[in-house]
Amino acid sequence: MRIMIRIAYDGTAYNGFQSQINGKAVQDVLGDALEDLFRKPVRTLSASRTDTGVHAEGNVAVFDTDTRIAPPKLAFALNARLPEDIRIVSSERVPDDFHPRFQRTVKTYHYRILNRAHPDPLTRNTEFHYYYPLDAERMDEAARYFIGEHDFLSFCASGYSSRTTVRRIFDSGVRREGDRITFSITGEGFLYNMVRIMAGTLIEIGAGKYPPGRIPEILEARDRSLAGPTAVAKGLVLMSIEYPDYSAGDVSGC
Repeated sequence: MRIMIRIAYDGTAYNGFQSQINGKAVQDVLGDALEDLFRKPVRTLSASRTDTGVHAEGNVAVFDTDTRIAPPKLAFALNARLPEDIRIVSSERVPDDFHPRFQRTVKTYHYRILNRAHPDPLTRNTEFHYYYPLDAERMDEAARYFIGEHDFLSFCASGYSSRTTVRRIFDSGVRREGDRITFSITGEGFLYNMVRIMAGTLIEIGAGKYPPGRIPEILEARDRSLAGPTAVAKGLVLMSIEYPDYSAGDVSGC
């Protein structure tokens, strides 16, 4: 049977989710836990690779097993074998042909900024500290321009492998709560470093370097050099990945 797990992790110590030639990845640690549980190597397929230092509250992966352990109990069994910076949030059975990357998805990311004079040692690994004042209302106005279907080539790092740079964004906005600013974006999919480049651009707009109305011009130009810098990885969190074509009822009867 095929099991889908939702995974939360602090990405500080890892070279992203996907196994790499050099450096430890979340997938490596997960693989060790699965092998310890089932006494044999287990291959996992992930929904999102996430970059080095990026965090997740709801990444998704699947694996196949013939275990007699009830699917919901597998999360407990794996968590007993995982380090504290990786946790399985849930585990459930899905159809045997379910692939986490080849289904219609809705992904939500948050980029978190601490906007005050001094950093917070408790969140130093999960927020980007920005010293100078930021105008969150200007950032929110700019973020709204991302909503809809656009060619996001200007917000994509070089070396991307996607067949197209067109993506559909369902929601995008910025909110401030005290000293903390959160850029939230939901879409069907994202390009390489896309959200971090968006965040870097919004930070420049919040700092007054150019107006919110510059976003449509950047999109239309399809020129990476016109967008802002790539924001540091530690502020980015993959919040959730949803599959609109599947529901709990679909999988429970497998």
